Amino acid sequence: MNITFFLFYCLLITITPGPTNIVIFSTVQNYGVKKAVEFCYGAILAFAIILVLSVLLNSFLTSLLPEVLFYMQIIGSLYILYLAYLIFNMDSTSISNSTEIGTFKIGFFIQFINPKALIFCLTVFPSFIMPYYTNLFQLLTFALLITIIAGIAFFSWVLFGKLLKTFLQKYQKLVNILMSIFLVYCAYMISDL
Repeated sequence: MNITFFLFYCLLITITPGPTNIVIFSTVQNYGVKKAVEFCYGAILAFAIILVLSVLLNSFLTSLLPEVLFYMQIIGSLYILYLAYLIFNMDSTSISNSTEIGTFKIGFFIQFINPKALIFCLTVFPSFIMPYYTNLFQLLTFALLITIIAGIAFFSWVLFGKLLKTFLQKYQKLVNILMSIFLVYCAYMISDL
């Protein structure tokens, strides 16, 4: 296995914009770093659980995937559209009262319906790791490594959002609209329409 390519692939997949990263960025802008970090902890825990489940149930899940994928796409797309709606309607007066986004629970839940995360977790092991490693301890070590990479990617979005917060607060409504549009685009791409 080409470990450099594997690490690059994992970093590229986890750091590119997707529903989780867009919500992290928006949470930093609208609720602050503390709420975004709380969201990240939920997302990282869920990501780790999905990776471990993928290791343990990979052959079963991949045979089930064609039937489940359609429903994951629909549910995931609808939830992402809901997040886009919430972000679009945020303003500085509603931020202090809203608790819908930026929670551990939302960060955790979004990973289980995020097709980008699910498909990555289900495919990374049979594509990159299982042809070379079959020992359960080795596979779980790779799951931990991928979880750390995802955590770095998620916290990069927190840092990016924090660094740009002062600038972007001037254009909060525009930023919320753009983040909502990106989420709508994610929902469209995930829905496979």
